[in-house]
Amino acid sequence: MPSGFVKLSGWLCLKRAPLVLALFSFFALAENVVDVRIEGYKYQPAEVSIKVGDSVRWVNHEKRTSHSVVFPAEGGLESERMFPDESWLRRFDKAGRYDYHCGPHPEMKGLVVVSE
Repeated sequence: MPSGFVKLSGWLCLKRAPLVLALFSFFALAENVVDVRIEGYKYQPAEVSIKVGDSVRWVNHEKRTSHSVVFPAEGGLESERMFPDESWLRRFDKAGRYDYHCGPHPEMKGLVVVSE
């Protein structure tokens, strides 16, 4: 019998098959995360396209300033302030266009496009 296999009811089975299937299932269902860099007082990229259920993570790469992410169309929903090397993650569960800007620097603008 080959190494790593066990014989069950006349069948050769991988000893670790349940573990392999569990890991595969986890990664198959795992959401996609798209990173947006905050650097030079800009969101980079300024526009991202994702699918329903995916997330966007904003990461502050500035040296000395904090930023946030504000969604005006959602009643001004605003992230926590992100200081250098901090991040904020949001999952999008509904298709649509999500315009946003930085709370302390409203000239910084971005867009998340979420499709089915």
